[in-house]
Amino acid sequence: MKVGVFTVGLPDLTPEEAAREIKDAGYDGVEWRVTRVPDEVRYEEPSFWGNNLCTLAPTEEEASRARRVSEEAGLEVPGIGTYVAVGDIEAAEEAMRFARTAGAPQVRVGVGAPDGSSYEELFSVAKEFLRGVEDLAGSHGVKALVEIHHKTICPSASLAHRLVSAFDPDLVGVIFDPGNMAQEGFEDYRIGAELLGPYLAHVHIKNAAFERPEGGGVWRPRWSPLEDGVVDFGGVFEALEGVGYDGWLVIEDFSDARPSREALRHNLGFVRTFLERAGAGRI
Repeated sequence: MKVGVFTVGLPDLTPEEAAREIKDAGYDGVEWRVTRVPDEVRYEEPSFWGNNLCTLAPTEEEASRARRVSEEAGLEVPGIGTYVAVGDIEAAEEAMRFARTAGAPQVRVGVGAPDGSSYEELFSVAKEFLRGVEDLAGSHGVKALVEIHHKTICPSASLAHRLVSAFDPDLVGVIFDPGNMAQEGFEDYRIGAELLGPYLAHVHIKNAAFERPEGGGVWRPRWSPLEDGVVDFGGVFEALEGVGYDGWLVIEDFSDARPSREALRHNLGFVRTFLERAGAGRI
């Protein structure tokens, strides 16, 4: 398995700075955050989902920049992290054109979130959208990925599988994200990985924890360092190894526990401990 970084987790670095730091830390690749940063936040302090300096706009010029910066640093581009909304076929095609120019084989697309409609209505809209996305994936040669994510209609492996199972796994796949699952849709990692089967296309690595509100009540989730949260990464890696997964592991650390440059090195060391154990177990 190769290890990369999703640049949403490096909000205080420019793409050029990030590529150099990622390579120097020892990673294999970079997953670029691709969206438009609103003008009204550009004067704010850098943040993950606000004024994120490590974000590329969805244009051909920026796609060429992504390819150039990655190649100059000697990094592969395993995927593009877009924010394509469910139903927006035009944006999905724009993202696939970006991916081809940037040299990325995969792009993330949205599936929708609970909004008061019934689950079956939301499911039907997402499925119809993915039909169009599947056609685009075939014509552009870029795979579309659905992410297991809290506050969407796919917070677990089983719900993601229900959605994608009607499509060609060579064209539509799933991002397995235990950190997101910890917040809402936890399932046994091995069961989830086995259920996804050929749709298991990509893995995001992050962690979460829960905090008890003052006075008690419903505990609230927050992001945490990789080594200190509710995700059992030993179990995650056992599950991935058990199904023969040999794809990318891409780190997203939203904990703010360490400065970006320090976090890059710490997190790669953390992940490598599990990869080394897996390798030792095969000797």
